[in-house]
This record gives sequence, C-alpha cells and structure tokens, in this order.
Amino acid sequence: MSWNPALDPHCPTGDQVDAIETVIIPRARDLGGFEVRRALPAPRRQMVGPFIFFDQMGPAEFLPTKGLDVRPHPHIGLATISYLYRGRMHHRDSLGTDAWIEPGAVNWMVAGHGITHSERIDDETQTDPMPFFGIQTWVALPKDHEDRAPEFEHAPVEALPFLEGEGKSVRLILGDAWGERAPVKTASEMFYADAVLEARAAIPLPDNHEDRGVYVVEGSVTIAGETYEAGRMMVFRPGDNLSLQAGPMGARVMLLGGETLEGSRYIWWNFVASSQERIEEAKEAWRAGDWASGRFHLPPGDDAEFIPLPDR
Repeated sequence: MSWNPALDPHCPTGDQVDAIETVIIPRARDLGGFEVRRALPAPRRQMVGPFIFFDQMGPAEFLPTKGLDVRPHPHIGLATISYLYRGRMHHRDSLGTDAWIEPGAVNWMVAGHGITHSERIDDETQTDPMPFFGIQTWVALPKDHEDRAPEFEHAPVEALPFLEGEGKSVRLILGDAWGERAPVKTASEMFYADAVLEARAAIPLPDNHEDRGVYVVEGSVTIAGETYEAGRMMVFRPGDNLSLQAGPMGARVMLLGGETLEGSRYIWWNFVASSQERIEEAKEAWRAGDWASGRFHLPPGDDAEFIPLPDR
C-alpha cells in the first residue's frame, strides 16, 4: 500500500526538541564474539509504553552449528518477540511449539502465568557462516493478564502491514499506527514498527499513543536540528506532533510505545510481575523442578537440560 502524504509533517524546529524526555545509551555486553546492547530497562526509564526490555543482538556472524544457544528457561508476566533482520533462530516452548524465527516475521510468545522456552541455532544443514542481527523485546502484561494461560502466535512477514513511499519502507510488527493494525492480538494498546529510511526521508511518530520512543539501529536521524547516531534510544514527551529525518546515509529505526501500565513492574532474571510475591512464587516453582505436574514444564524435544535458578 502507499504511504499517506498527509501523515508526513515537517520535522520540528525550535523548542520542539524539548519533546525529547530521555536519551538512552544502551549498555553493551560481549557474550563471546556476540555483542548485546540493552536499552531497556534503563536507569531513567523502566518502560516505554508496555515495552520493558529491549536488546539489540549483534550484528554478528556465526560459524556453522555455532552461535546462540539458550537452554530452556522460564518467563512470567510478559510477552516476548525476537525480531530478526538477518539469520534465524530455533524456538521451542512448553506449549509444544517448534518453530524457526526468521527475518521480518512475528513470533509472539505470551508467558502469562508461566512458560518455558529455548532459543538455539542448531540447524545441522547450515554449512556456511550465518549473519545474525536482530532485536529482542519483552512487553509487560497488564495486571488482569498476568495469570492468563500462556500462548504462542506466529504471523509471517507477508501478513504484516507494509507502508511504502516518499523514501521510507515501514513494517508494522505489533499494534496500530498510521491507520493500520498488525494481526497479532496484544493485551494492551501499543505499536512496534521497523522503518528503513532513505537519505533525508522523514517519518512521523504515531500521534494516537500515550508513550513513544525510537531506537536507531543503523545510520542516524535528526530531530529539531539534533543528530542521534546508531545505538541511541530517544523517548518523547506525550502529546507532541513529531517526526524524525534520516541522515545523509539513511537510517533504520525501530519505533515503539503505547499505553502505559497501571504502575512499575518488578524484574528479576526472566520474571516480570506487578508484585514481589509473584516473583518469589515463580522462583520457588522453578527451583522445585517439578516438570511433570508443577507450574513450569520443559519444551518437548528440548527437555534434556535447563538453566538453573540464579543465586541472585
């Protein structure tokens, strides 16, 4: 479909730059030839809308049968999405899901009361080095969804709304924005989009959401005369009509945000909850290791090992 030119206002000028509430510089961690940059949670911002965890994975290149190898581990109180630009990952979970996560597709896993999953690169047919690059995100669930049953939903890349025109290509991954809605059902209002901008192309932020942020994946963007390079997340004050413009080499950005939740969340290891009591209950259930009749079950086909509960 074509981009609606009416949704493309001029970039802000003058004091409109004050609409940027926070600039987040992600913390980098080297996992042995594989770098992860974490933008959320940050000291000054736990969430952007319901988005509570935001990791840039790579870019990297994995040798055949080597690379990402995350053993089964648990989650509560959140939904996850691993969105890939390059490469692929093997997802298995305790619901019996056995799927490959591939570039541009949506694999939406809702933990609810509790789910276990693994993420591996274990394709024995892979004989050449594999480029790998993507974003892993957690979305905190509203209180009335924390105890829901776990769920997994897949949407192929061709099912996602795709807007193109005036030097920009935008894929809407989750939620609603710019008059479109992605097919995956979410527990709260949000938006999450992957935008590729040609040099000097501009894109407006959706104006129908309370909380909004932008992460620069590649290139640079300018907002009211200030330039932000790759590896920066900007969080904006609510209510302002804003757009951003790509730099001279273009840009790739992730736009995210939505409805804020009823309050902050507790985060411990892979658990997100509205109370510390919920965290403690999940810790005890994972420590107990009752895979047959307990709260957590190991993924069928990947149940020979798991990540133990950390000491702290």
